[in-house]
Amino acid sequence: MYPLLTSLFLTLFLLSGSISANEIKLSKAQYHDKLHGFWLGQSIANWTGLVTEMDKIGTPETMPFYTDDDWGEPDQKAFWGEFVPHSSKIDFYFESVGSPWGADDDTDIEYMYLHLHEQHQTAKLSAEQIKEGWLRHTYSETDAPLYKKFSDSNPIRENFLWVSNERARILMAQGIPPSSTGLPENNPHYNMIDAQLTTEMFGLLAPGDIKRALDIAELPISATASGEAKSIAQFYVAMHSLAPIADPSLPLHKQLHWMAEQASQTLPNDTFPIKMYRFIKANYLNNPNPKEWETTRDAVYQRYQLQSNDGYSYKEPFDAGINFAASLISLFYGQGDIKKTIRIGSLVGWDSDNPTATWGGLLGFMLGAQNIKSAFARPDLSNTYWIHRTRRNFPDNTPNQLGEDTFEQMADRMIKIVDIVLEQPSTGDTWTIHTKPK
Repeated sequence: MYPLLTSLFLTLFLLSGSISANEIKLSKAQYHDKLHGFWLGQSIANWTGLVTEMDKIGTPETMPFYTDDDWGEPDQKAFWGEFVPHSSKIDFYFESVGSPWGADDDTDIEYMYLHLHEQHQTAKLSAEQIKEGWLRHTYSETDAPLYKKFSDSNPIRENFLWVSNERARILMAQGIPPSSTGLPENNPHYNMIDAQLTTEMFGLLAPGDIKRALDIAELPISATASGEAKSIAQFYVAMHSLAPIADPSLPLHKQLHWMAEQASQTLPNDTFPIKMYRFIKANYLNNPNPKEWETTRDAVYQRYQLQSNDGYSYKEPFDAGINFAASLISLFYGQGDIKKTIRIGSLVGWDSDNPTATWGGLLGFMLGAQNIKSAFARPDLSNTYWIHRTRRNFPDNTPNQLGEDTFEQMADRMIKIVDIVLEQPSTGDTWTIHTKPK
């Protein structure tokens, strides 16, 4: 059992409902705005983080790490020698009304899973449903459309799958179902970042119930991850499951600290994720200047990339481990401020779009869509989504505008899946979340 609630919570009000020793009432209307915020915050953070993705991967002699001073400055080339096409400056990236947010691997697999839950009207997807969904909605390396990344480049076939996701898709095409597609003997990339960025959403489908959330997410996570990479993905799912029941009377950073501490109990003892978590949290708490996140980033580089500590051995800049460490830096030093968290996550290094998108989605949920617009002073932010940028065979839910969906419609569908997960009537205005056995 995870100790989800303390005596502090017994007299609080959450959302528009009340909490007792045994249950919490959650407003569906407010949850809907928060789910809209989840997709919007994730998209802002994803596309902002993509500007600096793989620019700084731990080679400070030739490619010094970014610092806060680099925010607003020209972007530098990624380690493979190219710039991103959508921005020339290290800054927040936005899409305005009339222009859809492009799908990317931080959002499109979650979108696919949401579609599969709706299609099958189920709280938990089977291995066969996941396999058939991947094969129908993702491209292979041979049938992907031609993609021209830059105006002066030659078009190439791009299926927008990489490392463990790519290998898992190949295995599924051979008839191998999850979770076998994430086993080390089948997938040499099982310890990469993939599962973390494709499964956070499952926590929001099981509000306040980590055990249920992890059960729902088990096969999607295991499709591409094993071992510590799987544990890290489960940590993020747990964080999202806790977000709906965090104490709203506390400052946002204290809510996040509570959530992180509770979620850390899902990390197995004597493994590197829990040791990383404790090291980075202690480094943050003992830092006399909480604005100097760079000191903790540099400590992570020394401890985990240059050296092998706590059972972790660095292999690639898209390792689950090094990016888990990077994500915790932006979580703690961001202090609950969505702008600061995205900025630090974009500057910290390594696979900077993925951890940043995770926290952008989580904070987006906690703030809600309207508060995100206020935080960025951008009332004109787009609410439309272009899934067919990277994936295929989805219905066009917005036939009269660009893109195929809206964040509001995506939130509608998530609400209906939560109804199924909680086994509560779809006609009610609230959910009752049981925090103790009935």
